[in-house]
Amino acid sequence: MTTMTPSFANDSITWVRISSCYLPLAHPISDAKVLTGRQKPMTEIAMLFAEIETRDGHRGLGFSYSKRAGGPGQFAHAKEIAPALIGEDPSDISKLWTKLCWAGASVGRSGMAVQAIGAFDVALYDLKARRAGLSLSKLLGSQRDSVQCYNTSGGFLHTPLDQLLVNAAASRERGIGGIKLKVGQPDRALDIKRVEAVRKHLGEDMPLMVDANQQWDRPTAQRMCRTFEQFDLVWIEEPLDAYDFEGHAALASQFDTPIATGEMLTSAAEHGELIRHRAADYLMPDAPRVGGITPFLKIAAQAEQAGLGLGPHFAMELHVHLAAVYPTEPWVEHFDWLEPLFNERLEIRNGRMLVPTRPGLGLSLSEQAKGWTREEAEVGQRA
Repeated sequence: MTTMTPSFANDSITWVRISSCYLPLAHPISDAKVLTGRQKPMTEIAMLFAEIETRDGHRGLGFSYSKRAGGPGQFAHAKEIAPALIGEDPSDISKLWTKLCWAGASVGRSGMAVQAIGAFDVALYDLKARRAGLSLSKLLGSQRDSVQCYNTSGGFLHTPLDQLLVNAAASRERGIGGIKLKVGQPDRALDIKRVEAVRKHLGEDMPLMVDANQQWDRPTAQRMCRTFEQFDLVWIEEPLDAYDFEGHAALASQFDTPIATGEMLTSAAEHGELIRHRAADYLMPDAPRVGGITPFLKIAAQAEQAGLGLGPHFAMELHVHLAAVYPTEPWVEHFDWLEPLFNERLEIRNGRMLVPTRPGLGLSLSEQAKGWTREEAEVGQRA
C-alpha cells in the first residue's frame, strides 16, 4: 500500500508581515479608571496584525492589541523577533512560541513582550486551521456551535442613564443574551441607581453583570458586593485590583454572586496564581494579552480543572472560537468596536453568538484597516 505524504509536510515559513493599525473610536470611552483620575478617556485602539506565509502558499492572519498605550512598543518588539520565524515549520506552534519568547527573553515572559508574540501565535493557528479546511474552533475540538454573549459597549460610565436604558433594550432586541454595566464611580449611590434602573427596565430574567474595573478598596468592595446581591447578577467583575488575589478570594467565598476577574493578567503563570488562590468564580483571560492561543489553552485547562466558569475578555472575533472549545457553557463579550477592521461579521441569534464555520478565524482585513495602518515591516520573501 502506498502512503501519501501530506502536501504540507516539510513546509516552512518564508514571509512575515507585521502592521500597526490605529482604530479610532466613535466616542471617547470612560470607565471607573477615568472618573477616579487614573486614566484618560480612550479614543483609539492600537492593533498589531501579523500575516504569515509559507513556501507552499499557506497563509495565516493574527492580531494583538493595546489600549491607551503600548502600540508602538508592541510593534517594535514584534519587528525585532519576527526574523526568528523564517525557515521554521508553521505546524510547530508551541515550539515557535517558546522560540519567540527566548528571542526577547530580556524583557520577560509577560506584558508587552508576550502580547507581541500573541499576534504571531494567532496567525500560526489561523494558518493551521485554514490549511486543514477547518474553523479554528473545529481544529481545537469544539464543544458547541454557538456561545452565549453579553454586551458591554452600551454600558460605559460616560453614558447617561436614559441612554443606558435605550442601549440595554437595543442589545436585547438585537438578540444579545446579557448586559454588562460599568460601575465604580466615586459616588456609589449612582452605581446602585443605574444598576437598579436597568434591572427594573429589563426585568428579572435578563442576565445582568457589573464591572468595577479594579476601582474599589476591600471595605468598599465588601459593601458593594453585599448591596448588589439583591439584583441577581451573573457576576461582579474586577471589584479589586487585578493582582489582589487574596481579596478576590475572600469575596468569592463570602457572597452568592460570582466574582469574575483575570482580563488584566498578562501570562499563564499569573492566571495560575489567581486560580490557586480560588480568587474567581469566572475566569476572564484575554488571548492577545497573555500571548496568544498557546498560553490561553493552558489557562483554560487549569480553569476547567478548578471548575471555574469562563468569560474571555474583548476580541470576540477570536474568543468566540476559543470559548466554543470550553467544556462548560462560557460567555463571550460582545464588542462591535473591531468590526470595521474586517470584511466579515459575526452572527447573533437568540442570545448567542454563532461560531463562524469559515476556515481559520474566518477573517480578512478590510480596506479600512489598511487605511488606518501607520507602520509596516516585512521579513523574508513571498512564495
